[in-house]
Amino acid sequence: MIKRMVIMLLATGAVFGGLYWFQNFKSGIIKQVMASMSNPPQTVSTAIAARTDWQDELDAVGTLKAANGADLALEVSGIVKNISFKSGDTVTAGQTLLQLAAEEDVAKLASLQATLDNYVITLQRDKAQQLIKAVSQATVDSDTANVRNAQALVDQQKAVVAQKTLTAPFGGRLGIRSVDLGQYLTAGTTVVTLQSLDPLYVDVYLPQQALSQLKVGQEVNTSVDVYPGRVFKGEISAINPKVDTTTRNVLVRATIQNSDGALLPGMFSRVAIAVGSLQQLVTLPQTSIVYNPYGDSVFIVGDKSKSDQPQDVVRQVFVKTGSVRGDNVAVVDGVQPGDSVVIAGQIKLRNGTPVKVDNSHVPPAQDAPAITDQ
Repeated sequence: MIKRMVIMLLATGAVFGGLYWFQNFKSGIIKQVMASMSNPPQTVSTAIAARTDWQDELDAVGTLKAANGADLALEVSGIVKNISFKSGDTVTAGQTLLQLAAEEDVAKLASLQATLDNYVITLQRDKAQQLIKAVSQATVDSDTANVRNAQALVDQQKAVVAQKTLTAPFGGRLGIRSVDLGQYLTAGTTVVTLQSLDPLYVDVYLPQQALSQLKVGQEVNTSVDVYPGRVFKGEISAINPKVDTTTRNVLVRATIQNSDGALLPGMFSRVAIAVGSLQQLVTLPQTSIVYNPYGDSVFIVGDKSKSDQPQDVVRQVFVKTGSVRGDNVAVVDGVQPGDSVVIAGQIKLRNGTPVKVDNSHVPPAQDAPAITDQ
């Protein structure tokens, strides 16, 4: 009987002990699950901070202009007799482009030239006669005046005839022809535009604070959206000696080489002017910086802080940033070369947040990013 009671007591103790152990085990599991649910690892993308050559730049937008450009027109009216160019032709200075009907003017010129020739012959004959005292000095003087008057009339008529011919005032590329053969043109009607494409000017407005960093001959890099990734080099050729009183900006003109004619006047361009000396600075993608009114910061992924912490954790560090170049920004203080810095996924982060790094879809940061169609 006593043996049976002992066995029952032992069995009852085992049951209650098992229940107690199971309850504690279940509570531990629940606590771990709740802990993991309350602070789950956040997926982030990172970049390694590194020192790179850094050149400060003044960035601005500008407009391309031709070194020489004009809408060509005639001074006089008339009927178009001959067109000697095609739209888009490249021409040289002095090349004939268009002629108006000028038969009447040419005939009048021939008549005046004949009168001049006759006066010249008369003057030569009278000068010979004067040597033998056959004519007076007054006659010779009258003949000389007649020659000069006739020459002036001939020159005037030559100018009238020349006004019926349109020539290229400088070399360049022609635009689209806007007149046709046989058309009556009034004085001042635009025939075609002519643009000299090499070199080109790019005009930019910069704040007056930049004047101390600018000088003639300074290197300039220009880019346009139509040629992604291509940089056109040039240099500052002139700085306006007057600051605009409304905007407090100064006009700066740079000369850009355009030997292949890729750039056209009127294009919108981005201009970068190198200033200061070349430096070695830590650089990061701009997306890594968390901008706040109380200071800019980044999240750095550290080593596992505890042996029981299965994920890496982040720490927030305040930084001092410098100038921006494309997708990148210079970090003057706060980040060391080799630091793994979060560049995407910072929204849910705080000090000590566990993270999971995934860099499988991180686009490269570029100093001169280009817009491409996908």
